[in-house]
Amino acid sequence: MNENDIYKTITKPSQEVLFKDKNSKFFGYAFPVTTEKDIKTHLETLKKQHHQARHWCYAYQLGKSEKEFSFRANDDGEPNNSAGMPIYGQIQSFEVTNILIVVVRYFGGVKLGVSGLINAYRTGAQMALEASKITSKTINIEYSVTFDYKNMNKVMRIVKEKNLNVINQTLELRCELIISVRLKEAHIIFEIFDRLYEIDIKNLND
Repeated sequence: MNENDIYKTITKPSQEVLFKDKNSKFFGYAFPVTTEKDIKTHLETLKKQHHQARHWCYAYQLGKSEKEFSFRANDDGEPNNSAGMPIYGQIQSFEVTNILIVVVRYFGGVKLGVSGLINAYRTGAQMALEASKITSKTINIEYSVTFDYKNMNKVMRIVKEKNLNVINQTLELRCELIISVRLKEAHIIFEIFDRLYEIDIKNLND
């Protein structure tokens, strides 16, 4: 299985950054997010924090692989594609996901023109990403392995040999292990347990 099982994201919000152009101020922020609810919460907080600003432009991308990516770019009243897409372009350029970038603008009385806005929002997003700690994470599949207590040694030997990450376990007459396996190794691990007599494995991500 050659599928790429690594993605890049941030684990904590960036520091606030500031870009200025012709008296307009652009404050940039990057946040780790996994749901649209997270996004809404961060936007509401920034709107309270910067209640006198003119525009709260943003872009986000959710998902861990290209097959499941969803994204949105919002110009929030700026000319079409002058804010949200330049911000989203930086998300793509830095190859990060599960991220929200917001650039808040205070208008300084001088119009920047579309090319000036594109540059300002792109720079604000770039600065926010440069102020973030970007980390690589693996895409993991979770499996439930169930078996009778008498088969414990057989299962645990595989767990030890393959250095599997057990995230939960119930060890009674009927036992269950929840294991987390990297995507590229998942198929092989599933096959190993699936072939064993009296041991059931199922994918919890399906």
